[in-house]
Amino acid sequence: MKKINRITGFLVVFTMIFGLCACGSKDAAQISETETPVVTVEESVVQEETTEPSKVELEAPCEITVTDAVGREVTVTPGGYNRVVCIGAGALRIYSYIGDVALLCGIEDIDNTALEERPKMFDSVARPYLIANEEAFTALDSCGVGGPNAQAAEAEKILSCNPDIVISEYGDVEKADALQEQLGVPVITLSSGYNGVFDAAFHNSMLLLGTIFGKEERAQTIIDYIDEQVAEISARTADIAKEDKPGVYICGLGNWGTTNHLMTAQNYISFEIANIRNIVNDLDGKGISGGIQSIEEEKFVALGDEMDIIIMDAAAVKNIKPLYQEDNTMFDTCKAWNEGEIYLQMAYNAYYTNFEIALANTWYIAKVVYPQQFEDIDMTEKLNEITGVFLGKELADEIFSYNSCFGGYQKIDTDTFFN
Repeated sequence: MKKINRITGFLVVFTMIFGLCACGSKDAAQISETETPVVTVEESVVQEETTEPSKVELEAPCEITVTDAVGREVTVTPGGYNRVVCIGAGALRIYSYIGDVALLCGIEDIDNTALEERPKMFDSVARPYLIANEEAFTALDSCGVGGPNAQAAEAEKILSCNPDIVISEYGDVEKADALQEQLGVPVITLSSGYNGVFDAAFHNSMLLLGTIFGKEERAQTIIDYIDEQVAEISARTADIAKEDKPGVYICGLGNWGTTNHLMTAQNYISFEIANIRNIVNDLDGKGISGGIQSIEEEKFVALGDEMDIIIMDAAAVKNIKPLYQEDNTMFDTCKAWNEGEIYLQMAYNAYYTNFEIALANTWYIAKVVYPQQFEDIDMTEKLNEITGVFLGKELADEIFSYNSCFGGYQKIDTDTFFN
């Protein structure tokens, strides 16, 4: 090895290359690797028997244009953001799956449990992303109130956090454009689609965040895991004969508020994945998010004989219980009620969808309806596995401890549960 006698100085040469940086854009195929902009650093030293400078090539920041969930084209710099704000129902949750929570510089009040004055309508329901990151969230400044009553972003509050990018789930294109203009930083709108955790829109939102924050592998890992779970559930139930499928009724589903036994879904995606016979199949329209639809009481009564099993969402118990105490005959026509086949799934909508819980619910429903095919599945272990993939922590015990979770997945004792 030659000995370096002395360093005479450093010469930094910036090489400017004309053209667009194509990293991941639609023009990427038209630009070769050799055309990628670089910054060349030449270090001039005096060495024995050599006059050649050593060279180190560094990649320049790469701007690309992405299309967000509402069709807006936004220029971003992948991996180039250090101060992130998430606004609107579900934005922080999805970011928590993909991005680095340490980059957050502001948070909506609804997700900061250290605040006394804040929206608290979801506090009785587990939100795994909040459980996993509560300590980090409480240390952040406010970027707005948040919650279902906040139908617009609070630009001044966001500006006070000095973000360099905003992740949003407010779906208005014009408002997103106006907010981006006012803030002077990219505003990226996400969506989770009609079928939530199983929807292509949700997967695309995670891939979009993966691209923006340099977490492509992380995003793909979660998507692959979801696909694997869906495939396994479907495979276990694919060969069950039609005549061996019990009739199942799902109730208590909600999105922008809790409901009761007369809110159901004829296109419930978890039933479709697990090949479950949904006894509700002739309602008008597709309903709201997730296919949620109301059913008339007369229809509910008429379907009673077909209800071999009732799956009840835990969030609706607080509404169903007082109704039952006023009229304890409301379930008398339901076969499932009379035979004690009432089961509790975890509440999965709280400031929009808890995607990991929605996935776990699908496993639970399949296990309830087809116990032989899923006798090896322990729901505490499965939920821990799912939250481990999504959030890096096993959270089942903490989730089950919330008031509106009633201790976890269970068969309901109809003689005591609602009394």
